[in-house]
Order: sequence, then C-alpha cells, then structure tokens
Amino acid sequence: MVALRGREIDAFLARPDPARPIILLYGPDAGLVRERADALLASAVDDPDDPFSLVRLDGDELSAEPSRLVDEAMTIPMFGGRRAIRVRAGSRSFAGGIDTLADMPLKDCRIVIEAGELRAESPLRKACERAKTAVAIACYTDDAGAIARLIDSELRVSNLGIAADARAVLMSLLGGDRQASRNELKKLALYAHGAREVTLDDVMAVVADASELKLDPIIDGAFAGKPDLVETEFAKAMVAGTYPGMIISAAQRHAAWLHKNSLAVAEGAPVSSLLDSGFPRLHFSRKPSAEAALRNLSTARLAGIIEQLATAALETRKQATLAAAIAQRALMSIAVNAKRRG
Repeated sequence: MVALRGREIDAFLARPDPARPIILLYGPDAGLVRERADALLASAVDDPDDPFSLVRLDGDELSAEPSRLVDEAMTIPMFGGRRAIRVRAGSRSFAGGIDTLADMPLKDCRIVIEAGELRAESPLRKACERAKTAVAIACYTDDAGAIARLIDSELRVSNLGIAADARAVLMSLLGGDRQASRNELKKLALYAHGAREVTLDDVMAVVADASELKLDPIIDGAFAGKPDLVETEFAKAMVAGTYPGMIISAAQRHAAWLHKNSLAVAEGAPVSSLLDSGFPRLHFSRKPSAEAALRNLSTARLAGIIEQLATAALETRKQATLAAAIAQRALMSIAVNAKRRG
C-alpha cells in the first residue's frame, strides 16, 4: 500500500521515483492538486506544449474504455523522447486500466491523475494504493504552518519581509486553495515591489480586496436575511471558480465578529461605535448589513450559526464533489433564519 504522507510527499515531488510512474493526486484543495500535477508533468516531458508528448484524457470517458489508458501508456513516440498522460478523474471509475498497468513496465511515460476528494474505498484510490508502480498523494487545504511557509517562500523570491501585523491578517485571508493563495501572494509582492517589507496597508489594499470583497455580498446577504441575494451571488462565485470552502471560511470570520459585537451590545455598547471600530476595520459598504444582523440575530443564535458553519467547513473538506451544495445550503439556511428577528 503506497499512500505518501507528510515529508514523504515533498521528497517524492522533488525527485519522483521512476519505478512509480503512476501518480494519483486527490483531495479538497483543487489548487494544490493542479500545482503538483503541473510540476510533475513539467518534469516528465521535454516539451509540455507538444501534443505528442503530453496526452490529456477525461476520466469519465475512460470509464467506458479503460484499455485506452493502457494503449496510450504503451505507445512509443514516433520521434522518441519522454511522454506523459494527464487524466482528469470524474465521477466514473477507470480503475481497471490502473490494475492492468500495475503489472506492466512503463518506459519514459508518467501518468498523473487529478481527482477531488476520494474515500478510502474509492476504486481509483484503492487501485493506485495497491499497485507497486503507483503512488497516491492526498492534497488537503493548507494549515497555518503551510500558509506561513508559503508566505515566506513567495516573498523571499522578491526579497521582501513582512510586518507582524500584516502577517497576522494575511494568514487569515489565505488558504482553501493553494493556487489562489499563491496568486494573491505574487500580486502582493508586485504591489510592494521596491519596499523592504510588506505592510498591513499593502495587505488590506491587495489581498483583502481580492479574497474578501468579492465574497461580501454573499456573506452579508446571508446574515442580513436575504436568501435571494445569497442565491444570486453564490452562483456568480461558482461561475468565477471560487472555492466553496473559502466562502464558508469568510462566513465563519464574520460570524465570529458578529458574535463578539453582539456580546458588547448586550453589555450596553452602542452599535454605531462597534461598526466604526475593530480590526481589521469593517468596510463602510458592509455597515448596514452588519447592523441588520446585530439587530436580528441574538448572541445565542449567532453561537448556533458558528457551530453550523464549522460543520459545513468540515463537510466541504470531506466531500469535495458536494462542497458547493453544502456551502450554499448552509448560507441559505442562515439567510432564512436571519429573516426572523430575535
């Protein structure tokens, strides 16, 4: 059984084992799956733009004819050189093709399979884990340590440091999708070009705008009791390719902010002063919705919403193929609940 963990993954990605040319990448972080697949494929062929060197296959189409994967893997290029096959797994199994290839010597051909979350009993995952010529690599969303390392590595390329307060806020804005996080860091580094370090103002001007403001209508609509707005804006976010887990994370942060301020209101603090304070500062466009949420949702109900979002966050990681449906259901439930005052 070959399912790599922790440092084994980094070691394998740095120097892929030629004896294990079949590589399954799966998990809830689609950006990390793509990033690792791109790296493995780039090192497997001489020219990634050559259609004879890099073959792309659809997993659902392979399910009807798994032998096609075998045929492609055993094909010898007309002009020689190394080859690679990129397979995008869908909902249908083509594990039979992996089982056949497991006992066949592959010469100068690497097969990289990209998939979403797969259960332990998934035929594709089981086939890759039991094959002596394959490995299975899980791609989970970055934890705090991984995000910190990503920040350091990206900023180091541009010879940039980062202020402590900027790092703290930046850590809360990244995660969920590795490629999205890396893209935001590259944009941040470009914005701060010529400076010695990234400041909090830089983060709020670049990353907060990109990762948060586009989600604000969804989050504010949910807590202000506007299910129609949530439905419309959520659909837009999905079309734009936004990771559903990122929306849930934003909702969790806002729920925590509302809960803290709800406690302050209960102790006599005026809502207007709360909306103008705090860190990071609430964008002015969000104040009416936040005020409506504090008026309609009690501290106890907000605590229940925090638990509800925690459950949704866990489920989106466990069931990547259903992440969008899980996230939308949770937000719509909050919106319907928020329409009731008290």
